[in-house]
Amino acid sequence: MLDHFPFYLGITVVILLLIMLANKLKIAYPILLVLAGLCISLIEGIPNIVIEPELIFIIFLPPLLYEASWSVSWKELWRWRRIIFSLAFIVVFLTALSVAYVANHFIPGFSLALGFLLGGIVSPPDAVSAGAILKFVKIPKSVAAILEGESLLNDASSLIICKFAMIAVATGQFLMGTATWNFGWMVLGGVAVGLGMGWIIMKLHKWLPTDSNMDIIISFITPYFMYLLAEELESSGVLAVVIGGLYLANNRHHFLDSSSRIKAVNVWESFVFMLNGLVFMLIGLDLPQIVSGLGETNLSTAIGYGILITVVLIVGRLLSSYGALIFTMLFSKYIKTSENRHPGYKLPFILGWTGMRGVVSLAAALSIPLYMADGSPFPQRNLIQFITFVVILLTLVIQGLSLPYFIKKMKIDYYDTTHTKEESIRELRHGMAQAALEHLKEKHPSSFHKYPALQNMADKWEHNNLTTINEIMVDDCKIVYLDLLNKQRQYLLQKNKSDLYIDETHIRSHLRLLDLEEEKLKHF
Repeated sequence: MLDHFPFYLGITVVILLLIMLANKLKIAYPILLVLAGLCISLIEGIPNIVIEPELIFIIFLPPLLYEASWSVSWKELWRWRRIIFSLAFIVVFLTALSVAYVANHFIPGFSLALGFLLGGIVSPPDAVSAGAILKFVKIPKSVAAILEGESLLNDASSLIICKFAMIAVATGQFLMGTATWNFGWMVLGGVAVGLGMGWIIMKLHKWLPTDSNMDIIISFITPYFMYLLAEELESSGVLAVVIGGLYLANNRHHFLDSSSRIKAVNVWESFVFMLNGLVFMLIGLDLPQIVSGLGETNLSTAIGYGILITVVLIVGRLLSSYGALIFTMLFSKYIKTSENRHPGYKLPFILGWTGMRGVVSLAAALSIPLYMADGSPFPQRNLIQFITFVVILLTLVIQGLSLPYFIKKMKIDYYDTTHTKEESIRELRHGMAQAALEHLKEKHPSSFHKYPALQNMADKWEHNNLTTINEIMVDDCKIVYLDLLNKQRQYLLQKNKSDLYIDETHIRSHLRLLDLEEEKLKHF
């Protein structure tokens, strides 16, 4: 490890430079990182990088999922719950099944169980890749929300499929009753562990005399505790982290103070940024190790298998997207949907084309054991890993580079909200000003007449303008102002729950402004 330390430092610098280049070229950085890792791995004398499965699953996966669950909009997740659950569970299962039959028919030595294992590995699209690509193009909020919600849940469903498929490969049989029971326990157990651990962590934050630094440290160890406990109970660790993260994120204003919320966002963004960069670089660097294990399979033949599976995945996701559209049209009279207007052919195509694979697929492929319980080598292990690499590379390059072109070419209509950005911000600021003004006059009438600073703020609120601290306050005045900030915070949180069509990103930005204002209060 120490011998290669300068190499790892160099790789870190290369990652940063490539991400800068990707931003300059306005392309997704995972594409450049994977290709760069592949090129670097071909240089003579470069250390042979061997990625341990536990490194991805235990070190990388929990924090990446946890941070994503804090970033996603719970309101949008619930609004589009039907299509999100369909993509994350039904479509993942059908995709794995399609890959299983194609692999069984076209790849020599692949049983249905092995094909199902491969299908489970390559079925979940990668959220990081899609997010990095969509950063440079404008898409409807509904599509972004669906992709974010799907990415949180499809990892759990695909890894559950992989687990059952490996059992079927090892035992040579598949017991439907036992599998159904185990599947139910993995889902329910993962949800229970996530909620239970989330509740305990929230109480610990309230009971213990922590500061912002301690709160951030607790937030770093939380996803690992959730994941390890769920796996120890043989339930879904991924689902535990996702559900626990969603629960804590939805209650963040009840157990974290403004200082912890502000600092945690900055620290977590930098941490996850570096983790994602390392993972995609390692995907490319690991290719020589995977190729060396192909054995008797010809490299060109293995590449052909990878291309075949990639085509199945792309076509399958597109068919699923249009199938969901047709289903909605046929049953629109009998079911209530979140959007009453016809989405047309463009949105399903964009949703279907965002099927880039990445971190989870790599981790699942690497997690295949070298040997089965009887000591025999695990069949087709190296070929499965190589096909997975080809799928990741092709979907990142082909779909990743072409997705922005399709989005711009199709000129999608943006009708998924009744509020424009300006209208939403105007409504929020008006509501915050009125809530603070009414609370000031009702709860603090004496302070209102006593302190000129509060009178100046009230004058601004009368004209629906937000205020910031611009003068020194005495301690009693600070207490009143802090109470007014809390009142505005309560208004925003209630508005987020009651108004479905106010963009949560606007509400979160105003909540952050209140946190910053509260921090300024400590220094005036």
